Amino acid sequence: MNSKNNRLRTWTEQRTIQIPQLFFQFYKELNIEDDEALIVMHLLAFHVEGNDFPTPTDLMNRLTMPSNEITSRLQRLMQKGFLEITRDVDTNGKLYEKYSVYPLWERILQSIEMKAQKNSAALLRQEEGEVFRLFEEEMGRLLSPLELEKIGSWLDDDKHSPALIKEALKEAVFAGKLSIRYIDRILLEWKKKNITTPQAAHKQGEQFREKQSLNRPPARTIQQETQSTNKVPFYNWLEERE
Repeated sequence: MNSKNNRLRTWTEQRTIQIPQLFFQFYKELNIEDDEALIVMHLLAFHVEGNDFPTPTDLMNRLTMPSNEITSRLQRLMQKGFLEITRDVDTNGKLYEKYSVYPLWERILQSIEMKAQKNSAALLRQEEGEVFRLFEEEMGRLLSPLELEKIGSWLDDDKHSPALIKEALKEAVFAGKLSIRYIDRILLEWKKKNITTPQAAHKQGEQFREKQSLNRPPARTIQQETQSTNKVPFYNWLEERE
């Protein structure tokens, strides 16, 4: 019984082969075949054992495929740009060759970045579509070709974010001046003031309205008071001056 426990302890205390989880997630997407993936894992195992350049015979002793097929798989991994043979110098100054899977990790990172970019682009298209929908909803009609072109120029040429354009639309609705020209003026003034986020734009409008409210002259009659409370000050962007 003690002999079994000792053997079990020996097995469990052996060094663990570290294989990035991303490898299992992406090797199919990179068109790496299962046999090629298995060879990569064995190369990593040999590396942990201190053998950075195992021969086809070394690999054949652990795999159920003939030596010529192993050689072919290694060549294919190199042709696909996932594996390379590099040279290094040992502690004795002796030049030696080794397998490197660094190109494979680079390709996996590239795939992750490309996928993130595609997701980001898809999200941006969705947000841009929402901008056009909100304009039509607020205006209660379909946008004209010129209006569509102008909104498109805010997004493509001026590089305003969909969120900032939505904030400008809210400002125009709040001011009761719902027009493309008025919103264009708002965005122009925000650009001059280096306002690029909806949070900063909202704060700018709030500060103006608060200032206007404090500076408003006191009402003199009940009628004037009633009329005054029904009016909310707004930022008249068309009359903005530097």
